[in-house]
Amino acid sequence: MTDPVKLEDSESLRLARLFLGRTVDLVIDRPYGSHHPRCGFRYLVNYGYVPLTRAPDGQELDGYFLGPSEPLVFARGRCVGIIHRFYDDDDKLLVVADGSPALDDAAIADAVEFQETAGHYVIIGR
Repeated sequence: MTDPVKLEDSESLRLARLFLGRTVDLVIDRPYGSHHPRCGFRYLVNYGYVPLTRAPDGQELDGYFLGPSEPLVFARGRCVGIIHRFYDDDDKLLVVADGSPALDDAAIADAVEFQETAGHYVIIGR
């Protein structure tokens, strides 16, 4: 994972860093297997947001819940990283269930490639 100190800070990255290594609750508004309402792609992980946060896009801070391959409505887990996007100020948390095996960058990239384009982001970890 990339060393976060070497990256230029953004508002979204500063907010996301507050959650690294912590337990995070996600409301899953795009469950595993659902389709994006405008773009049409299929979610291959549970995707949601951290309630009571406000990201630069005016919405809550988003997060991928990596692991379970069944649709969820709520998830709790440990934030193990951040997808830091180069092209917009809309970073995403990477959250896994407690006790989940460690994921390397390649496994994370594979899990989020349905929405994230290789080369357009870096993965930031603890």
